[in-house]
Amino acid sequence: MMRRYASKFINWHLGLKNFSFSMVGCEAESYYASRNRKCQGFFSGHLNGSLPKAYATYCAKLPEDPQSTNLASDMLIDSFGRMHTYLRISLTERCNLRCQYCMPAEGVELTPSPQLLSQDEIVHLANLFVSSGVDKIRLTGGEPTIRKDIEDICLQLSNLKGLKTLAMTTNGITLARKLPKLKECGLTSVNISLDTLVPAKFEFLTRRKGHERVMDSINAAIDCGYNPVKVNCVVMRGFNDDEICDFVELTHNKPINVRFIEFMPFDGNVWNVKKLVPYMEMLHRVVRENSFLA
Repeated sequence: MMRRYASKFINWHLGLKNFSFSMVGCEAESYYASRNRKCQGFFSGHLNGSLPKAYATYCAKLPEDPQSTNLASDMLIDSFGRMHTYLRISLTERCNLRCQYCMPAEGVELTPSPQLLSQDEIVHLANLFVSSGVDKIRLTGGEPTIRKDIEDICLQLSNLKGLKTLAMTTNGITLARKLPKLKECGLTSVNISLDTLVPAKFEFLTRRKGHERVMDSINAAIDCGYNPVKVNCVVMRGFNDDEICDFVELTHNKPINVRFIEFMPFDGNVWNVKKLVPYMEMLHRVVRENSFLA
């Protein structure tokens, strides 16, 4: 079965006015709709003293008064004393794309339906976490929008007392026509995966057509008032690393936040270190092209 790894999301502030992008420390993120758990990492620091501090916000600060933390929320505190308030739930293993870095061409062996969480189980589990201190839930997959009860799930989750953010990561293939209803059902944030701005590259990478539909979904999210619309881009040397600045340019006049992601290995994606573009290299490339972007 496909496995993905916890990631470090790092926002860099470089004084580039009207541009918005982030560097992500590794390729992917997900809970599966079975029963696995992983927590996100935290990173802060300086680069040779020349750039501002990077930060991630996956962990909340503990209250100064230890008595104010109830027993239920203690399960969200890791061995470093950080309280994790962000839950990711994978709604399905199914996907309508076959991205080469993500899934073999023949697909993956699917978990039998009885072993997957039902809608009621998802809501019940989410309620347990929210009542314990989780205030953000992200729905992932596979591709979450192909689940038939996606609107009902969003509606029930958005009504959980204490939940502040209900987000979704999607490939955007079917999002445009579903997004108005999803917003009505309480979806507050959208991440859309797009690794190239060139339709022919998109078809080669995903083994499917659909580039125009993804672009339509990005524009639909903007029209629906999502701000920012987050675009996730996995960067691979020799394939799309020449498009980094083109992606940053997308953010110039639109409320888009591009999140560049390192290409990372897992079973079945034929990972090659030569394809890896470290996030520091991406960052320096954007800085080097700053005169072009200004």
